[in-house]
Amino acid sequence: MEASSEQQSENSSSSSSSKLLLYSYWQSSCSWRVRFALSLKGLPYEYKPVNITKGEQFRADFKRLNPLHFVPVLVDGDITVSDSYAIVLYLEDKYPQRPLLPADPRLKALNLQAASIINSNIQPLHMLSVLKHLEEKVGPEESLSFAKLNIEKGLLALEMLLKDFASRYATGDEVYMADVFLAPQIVVSTSRFNINMSKFPTLNRLYESYKMLPEFDASSPERQPDAVH
Repeated sequence: MEASSEQQSENSSSSSSSKLLLYSYWQSSCSWRVRFALSLKGLPYEYKPVNITKGEQFRADFKRLNPLHFVPVLVDGDITVSDSYAIVLYLEDKYPQRPLLPADPRLKALNLQAASIINSNIQPLHMLSVLKHLEEKVGPEESLSFAKLNIEKGLLALEMLLKDFASRYATGDEVYMADVFLAPQIVVSTSRFNINMSKFPTLNRLYESYKMLPEFDASSPERQPDAVH
């Protein structure tokens, strides 16, 4: 499946030498990060849906791409990259147009740290497979409580990390890697886990800015070819 026609027309001037393939699931926040990054960089790509609710991530052909059976996976010619954090850094090196990391070392470190908090300390603790396992062991209420506790812990860390640096976006007036990871996480936190974002005023304000970005809208789950409405 191709990315949306709007994305294709906007990205027609891209200098990528080969067709990027993105293996994605519409509701995956990790996939959303990569879609957001690709949209910001103006990179066209072919959308390869992987329905993780039907177990398509366990097919032999997908296992060859990522033995961990997770989306997203990016294929760029003969290069295959899995894990959204690694993919975004790869895109930053290979396609430096529209940088997602600032030149300033301090701000760059802030972006990497914020993205890492989400990638390593928030999202993995509310993955469907993790919560399903906990639900089977200790029950649904405890599973949900575990998820919400760790999401709020991570969001509080991000609030404290970014509050003195945030402007229109997480580390200033440009959208960078921290924003690419933060925006989808806020949506998942509120829509799926009913997290009250008023506890995190800086992050809540940033999300209002994200909602105005056409690249954020274009990469949103509802706009993807495999979305179920």
